[in-house]
Amino acid sequence: MDINKFLDILHTAERLKDTTRHCTTSGGRLESVAEHSWRITLMAFFLRDEFPEADMDKVIRMCLIHDLGECFTGDIPTFLKNADHEAREEQLLAHWVASMPQPYRDEMTALYAEMASLETAESKIYKALDNLEAVLQHNESPLDTWSENEYTLNLTYGNDKVAFSPYLTALRTQLRKDSEEKIRLG
Repeated sequence: MDINKFLDILHTAERLKDTTRHCTTSGGRLESVAEHSWRITLMAFFLRDEFPEADMDKVIRMCLIHDLGECFTGDIPTFLKNADHEAREEQLLAHWVASMPQPYRDEMTALYAEMASLETAESKIYKALDNLEAVLQHNESPLDTWSENEYTLNLTYGNDKVAFSPYLTALRTQLRKDSEEKIRLG
């Protein structure tokens, strides 16, 4: 890859280090999108043995790129994001990906299409991890940083995404118990 194009891509991706999410870290600092993406990638790395039928290297690639559209739009919490937000993010991301050299342009285009369809084991795993990491981060953040709707959302978010996997369903169950305990202790 041309060095200048490589650096341009990295400069754009660096925006995610400064793009904050609505959730905080355990220390009370706003979490960045880059931190979220890093941790779901780490989750995929450690769950390789739980999904021997899946191409976990592909899942790791999905996790790495899944929020790159937020370089252009910022993070919009799932409970505020609407179809117009999603369409704009997809349009800006597609334009950026189209400017990339081959074979990255085709690989990323194919990965994003697979991720959107949620039909393959890999796309289902990535999406479940994306949801579960958000719940995990909320469980680690101070309770006084939660918005009112997150008391309910943290108990249900991602339930539909884990249903295909007994392991991820058990993980979701444990995260729900952790949320309930956090709320109970206040």
